[in-house]
Amino acid sequence: MTLQDESSALRRSMPTGEVRAPLYRQDLAPHRPGQWFMVGGGLLLGTLGVFIEEAGQPALTAVWFRCFFGLLALTLWFAVSSRWSELRLSRRDAALAISGGLLMVLSWVLFFEAVPRTSMSVATLVVHVQPFLIMVIGSVWLGERVSRRQWSVALVALAGLGLATGVLDQVLGSQNAGSMDLRGLALALGAALAYALAPLLLRRAHGASPLVMAWWQCVAGTVALAWWPFMQGWPAPGPAWGWLVGMGVVHTGLAYVLLYTGVSRLPAGRMALLQFVYPASAIVFDALVYGRTLSGIQLTGGTLLLASLLVAAREKLRP
Repeated sequence: MTLQDESSALRRSMPTGEVRAPLYRQDLAPHRPGQWFMVGGGLLLGTLGVFIEEAGQPALTAVWFRCFFGLLALTLWFAVSSRWSELRLSRRDAALAISGGLLMVLSWVLFFEAVPRTSMSVATLVVHVQPFLIMVIGSVWLGERVSRRQWSVALVALAGLGLATGVLDQVLGSQNAGSMDLRGLALALGAALAYALAPLLLRRAHGASPLVMAWWQCVAGTVALAWWPFMQGWPAPGPAWGWLVGMGVVHTGLAYVLLYTGVSRLPAGRMALLQFVYPASAIVFDALVYGRTLSGIQLTGGTLLLASLLVAAREKLRP
């Protein structure tokens, strides 16, 4: 679910006076706390690939632990903040939340499989093509109107994605080109597709905040994958458990609370810009921790992709 979709759902449950936020320079100060919340959440998510690789567990194992410990962390947050009542949904909304949550869990599984095969930089960039997949799905299957400018931006994003994956480096025989794992790229694209389909269900749920949907997503993943660790065995005692706990507590509990707190306090235009802290920080952490740097061509492609996403987000906000 894109942050624009999530913020729209969040803002629908807020009074009108809280939705509109001025964009004039003198009014920036009230939004600074929201900016730091989103920056903090994005930086935390940027380290997710490190946790995936250091845990060294099968994707289903890692995702189950992320859901389980994420569920515990979010449940504790709802209890401490006295918002427990928000988790009660109608049968219809609960069914939509669980269905959308299962698609998000599938996206996590595919992404976790893609990271070791490509890199967290490339996998993260590929998954961020998701907003354009939502646009295509909405146009082809739902009959939603897409402007020529949006299609043009999507084509630029597709070109940027192609460059970011390293295809051109391979063709040119660049010294910086590593071995390309087509299966890893396919898994990342599959993660983006599953990530794009989830909002089609979740947007139909009324009266539930994105954080509530995240809680239900963790419930769905914990229950749906509960058989896996019992059938395949538990991780051996050691550091792997710390990385797995971190995926749930840090990247699902803390990061989501920070992001959605920031979303609720920011104008949509600025929120669209700050959501790119996540992919940018993933590239930086990949270089700092593992020494894996993108080539000049890949960085150009990544910049094109992220710039296109920003233009598309702002286009979506236009009347």
